[in-house]
Amino acid sequence: MAKVDVVMPKMGESVMEGTVLTWSKAVGDEVELDETLLEISTDKVDSEVPSPAKGRLAEILVPEGETVEVGAKIAVIETDVNAEIGGDGASGAPDSAPAETGEAEAVVTEEATDAAPNVEPVEAAAAAPVTGGEQVEVVMPKMGESVMEGTVLAWAKAVGDEVELDETLLEISTDKVDSEVPSPAKGILAEILVPEGETVEVGAKIALIATGEGASVGSAPAPAAPKPDAAPTGGDGAAPSPPEKSYGMAGQAVAGDGAPLAAPAAAQVTASGPLQRRGSDGRFYSPLVRSIAGAEGVSQQELESIAGSGAEGRVTKKDILGYIETRQAQPAAPQQAPPQPTPQPAAQPAVAPSAPAPQQPMTQPGDRVEIIEMDRMRQMISEHMRRSVDTSAHVTSFNEVDVTRLVEARERHKAAFQQREGVKLTYTPFFVRAAVEALKTHPLLNASVEGKRVVVKKDYHVGIAVAIGTKGLLVPVVRDAGQKNLTGLTHAVADLAERARSKQLMPDELQGGTFTVTNVGSLGSLMGTPIINQPQVAILSPGMIRKRPVVVEHPDLGDIIAVRQMMYVSLSYDHRVIDGAMGASYLHAFKEALEGIDPDEAI
Repeated sequence: MAKVDVVMPKMGESVMEGTVLTWSKAVGDEVELDETLLEISTDKVDSEVPSPAKGRLAEILVPEGETVEVGAKIAVIETDVNAEIGGDGASGAPDSAPAETGEAEAVVTEEATDAAPNVEPVEAAAAAPVTGGEQVEVVMPKMGESVMEGTVLAWAKAVGDEVELDETLLEISTDKVDSEVPSPAKGILAEILVPEGETVEVGAKIALIATGEGASVGSAPAPAAPKPDAAPTGGDGAAPSPPEKSYGMAGQAVAGDGAPLAAPAAAQVTASGPLQRRGSDGRFYSPLVRSIAGAEGVSQQELESIAGSGAEGRVTKKDILGYIETRQAQPAAPQQAPPQPTPQPAAQPAVAPSAPAPQQPMTQPGDRVEIIEMDRMRQMISEHMRRSVDTSAHVTSFNEVDVTRLVEARERHKAAFQQREGVKLTYTPFFVRAAVEALKTHPLLNASVEGKRVVVKKDYHVGIAVAIGTKGLLVPVVRDAGQKNLTGLTHAVADLAERARSKQLMPDELQGGTFTVTNVGSLGSLMGTPIINQPQVAILSPGMIRKRPVVVEHPDLGDIIAVRQMMYVSLSYDHRVIDGAMGASYLHAFKEALEGIDPDEAI
């Protein structure tokens, strides 16, 4: 029977990996050509992946939440729909037909190959063995094009636990996002190959799940009791070298044969106090790292001094073991006698130094609080906004615009425009057009800062902020906005906004902007002070349009009070490049472009 490999598609020039968010099909389901097979995520965008062939989903090689490189095999489709699917998701019968050629995204092979290199098993001490059944591999998922490895944060299940299909199996972390990994099959967790805190490459095998009726959990072997006698000696009477240590799932030191080695009684607790889950620098320390540090007597201060090689500078198992090895290689400091206390004069009694006050947690027991973990999008927005504030000297200027003619023009033409073009005529294309017209006379606002140089862009690639429900926002880019008329801008804005909300954007469509427009008025805000979208130097924010009484100069009646459609507009800009006079001048040019719209002009 022919098999078609489903591979991680390329989502843009700068995207090197992707993460499986959700499988729309399960092993054994029939799929049609181009039917949605799964949803993937990169560090730029989420997108659906269609099936490259018609057949039956025979094998899922990358579970939900895992990150793999572009081109990596993530599933296998059997084009012979009568194929029998085994318990591990692989075909139960040998291939009987030559492979057929799939589409550009598919690679055809005759049989499935291992998704990752073998990893030495690391199991918990005294774990109950799992026997029988067929085994399904759990591999480190790919979470984006540029993500090459992942760290196991926490296992939600232990060896021997029963797991359901799609039940959370573990939590992983990359330098882009933290994510839960669901179980790719129903069965019993037979083996954990990667302990908490360890970092492995995308596609590496991290666990095995025993499936089928034959899978069962045996009784846990009793640990060998240590001998209380003196240390054994070798054949020549010399003491043997200590066994090489490794660390099990709980961070306990174990010998090469898996037997636990002696460790300090209070793991994760050193002379300086218990090791904290998060250090004073905000870094997270996994249970495994803290367990090893506690067993080796590494203090919290020492732990925070270790340069982490993991995601967001986290200390991995390799880092902590390397530090311990280096520390042990250093010669021990000579023992010094404790200094003798100097006698104090009678008139000056000695005063014992007061102990430093313990640091109080931010929340106290009994507080009425709710803790919400940031999702991936919120973490990215948080980091991007913080970096922007740290980079640019932000200043915001305001103006108000009489958009009565704009409102009249839209109301007059929107019905015919939608019937002719098939898209709604919104205010955003008008704002983008006016913003570009003002940029043509204020080129420094279409620039970026590189060190001590200002790079002025000659093309106008305008980003438009699109709210994604209550989760956050994306900023897709309208390419060459200066070369598009109002109709072209309307189509471009509508298309980008729709695909942003339906997770159909390509990663490259979120990059390369030279200026940004964020229409906070569409969200009901009167005005806003937006943060610059790096590496740009300015961002424009039109506010809500409202009817207000204003003073108008009438040619015959002079100054009169009239009801007009008014809008506030703000411009945040980088004061390193743009002064207040230039910011105010740009807003005035934007105001004139909008107020100069002719409602009678054809759109």
